[in-house]
Parts: sequence; structure tokens; C-alpha cells
Amino acid sequence: MKKCIHFQELNQPIHSYYNNMITYKIIHFDELTNHEVYDMLQLRADVFVIEQNCIYQDCDNKDKQSYHLLVHDNNQLVAYCRLLDKGLSYTEYCSIGRVVTHPLYRHQKHGLNLMLKAIEFCETTFNESIKISAQAYLEKFYTDLGFNVVSEPYLEDDIPHIAMVLK
Repeated sequence: MKKCIHFQELNQPIHSYYNNMITYKIIHFDELTNHEVYDMLQLRADVFVIEQNCIYQDCDNKDKQSYHLLVHDNNQLVAYCRLLDKGLSYTEYCSIGRVVTHPLYRHQKHGLNLMLKAIEFCETTFNESIKISAQAYLEKFYTDLGFNVVSEPYLEDDIPHIAMVLK
């Protein structure tokens, strides 16, 4: 049985972290509640399908094998990403995907803190370099986190993306 992982504070990996009413939780798919699955799929659909007007197959069978990082403000899911071990998306890298912040909670550093937690988890748990497929307009956000561009721009679901790696 996989365990739920919380954070105690920003610089301490794995356990519990609360910042006022903001909570960060990393949990394997098998341990997610029905409500958590619904909330993460709803947020992903709200942003990736509706806001970005992109019809694509979100449920790709990778969720079931992944950890999920959920950021809540009180009971509202405000940011989310999934954490994939090596071999799930890339043969030589672990990965962070489906990075999303609720539209009403943007520009409050939730995305930055989400990514810092995701990177920390990947480095300590998977112990592999991290590769992402980033929407091209977010290149500076990811380079500021230490990622390097490793591809020319390409279309993924008709949205410009770039491959990036953090070693």
C-alpha cells in the first residue's frame, strides 16, 4: 500500500506542510479519495480543455501509476500536478506533468511553490533528472526553476510546447 505524503515546511521533504490555510499533499493515485480525483480532473478540464480550448484525451492511464501533488486553500484545490517515475513518460527521466493553477488563484505563487515541492519530491524519491513538456509561453517560468530547453518548439494538442530538462 502506497502512503500519502505531506510536507512539514517548505525546505523539509515528505511529511506535512501548512501555510495559513494552504496545504500541500503528495499522494499516490491508489490513495486518492473520490473527491480528490473529481477535483483534480475538474481543474484539469477547466483549464486545459475549456480555458485553453483544447480537446484532448486527458485520462491517459498514467494517472493510475503516478503520485499527485494537490495544493488546497481551505478545501479549494488551487494548484495541481502529477509526478511520474522514470519510464512512464520518458525512458531516461522522471517527469512532472499536468501542471495547473486555478484561474482565480494565479499570481499568488501557488504555481511556483507547487513546482518547488514537485522538484523536491522527484529528486528525493525518484533520484532521476526531470524532463517536462512545457507550454512554450512558460519557458521563462521553468528556466527560472533551473530547467534547460532541450528541443525546438513542437505542437502538442495544437499548443506550442518545448521539452525541458532539470539535471
